[in-house]
Amino acid sequence: MNSHVVLLTGATGYIGGRLLPRLEEDGRIVRCLARRPENVTPGRPTTEVVRGDCLDEASLDRACAGVHSAYYLVHSMAAGPHFEEMDRRAATNFGRAAARAGVRRIVYLGGLADDIHSLSTHLRSRAETGEALKAGGVPVIEFRASIVIGAGSLSFEMIRALVERLPVMLCPRWVDTLTQPIAIDDVVAYLAAALELPESQGRVFEIGGSEVVSYGGIMREYARVRGLHRVLLPVPVLTPHLSGLWLALVTPAQARVGRALVEGLKSTTIVRSDAARTTFPIEPMSLRAAIIKAMGEGAAAYRKTDSRSAVVAVPPSDAFAPIRRIGEMGKAVGGWTVEACEPDRRLRLSADLKLPGKGWLEFEVTPLDGGRRSCIRQTAIFDPLGVLGRLYWIATFPLHALIFRGLLRRIATRAQDGVPRGPEHQRARTLLEISRDKP
Repeated sequence: MNSHVVLLTGATGYIGGRLLPRLEEDGRIVRCLARRPENVTPGRPTTEVVRGDCLDEASLDRACAGVHSAYYLVHSMAAGPHFEEMDRRAATNFGRAAARAGVRRIVYLGGLADDIHSLSTHLRSRAETGEALKAGGVPVIEFRASIVIGAGSLSFEMIRALVERLPVMLCPRWVDTLTQPIAIDDVVAYLAAALELPESQGRVFEIGGSEVVSYGGIMREYARVRGLHRVLLPVPVLTPHLSGLWLALVTPAQARVGRALVEGLKSTTIVRSDAARTTFPIEPMSLRAAIIKAMGEGAAAYRKTDSRSAVVAVPPSDAFAPIRRIGEMGKAVGGWTVEACEPDRRLRLSADLKLPGKGWLEFEVTPLDGGRRSCIRQTAIFDPLGVLGRLYWIATFPLHALIFRGLLRRIATRAQDGVPRGPEHQRARTLLEISRDKP
């Protein structure tokens, strides 16, 4: 284990939240700075969480004490229209505190762009933050990236929501702007590798994926991966500002942050320097691979579920018996295929019907009270494909809810019918409890 202390700001954010476990896996001693320490969950006992705020310079001295390297991964875009000034002040405070504490280097992730004078407010603020950090005198290793592809990345989630929800998209001219998207895993790999560079070096590295594409190209690739047919119609009258308002209506992103990001889409963001490729042994993944990985990690957020449970006064083997009979029917079960079966514990079926999405039905049995009782959980899962998939779920949910409720009741009743009859059996029947989880 490296004995140097690494300070991580932004551990509750998207990038910082991914970097923390990577640093812990690498054996780093990490100290996290957070305004709300309770929101940070360390993965190792060597990780410390301290309270502090980059806008409060006095709170930074304790956080920086004894630190060898520091990551600066904070921004104030969601704070309001004056986030630029807040970002400058926070970075200036941090740079000065790091210098006072003798920090050897600061690692910062900024935005990729060509000309600072023609940038959007968001990208200009990212560039100014880097300069404010350097003004403190501590060497800064600055990475500059374009759109980050990963589940939870605001830029990617906006693209995902647009493609999923709109079969026909009226697109402003910025969809033709060239960019070089990079997978979140590759961003984290570059940030972690920065700690291996010589201490006295302050450098700028432009990082990107293996392909240069337009924003429209990212949308089309996402649609291909999802098996969706989407039409992009260019409409030059949609300005970036109006596009931001439009995005706020069709995506789950915060309106203010969404508009700030969209205003930056007019700027070409591609890698001009090969310094990152020649310095780090990192081979960035393709756009398609990054999208597939992001879709897999974020699938749970888009899946629709209906989960119900029943508590029965029988042991797990008896509770699972009627479920096991479903699996014993063979791999094809009335429009379903047995996908997984763990005796006395779990059965998972996948739907074979032609649906606007993919469906599963899963049964799980867990013991209660030392095995004297059992909880049978039945979960219907649907991964909707585009607008038709979501409409299908909404339209059929009342009927499916009725069917699933009846199915679970029959399974629970048959499980208890399998125990010996008598007074104890009658008492067991009265313990049947069926409840539905809140959606």
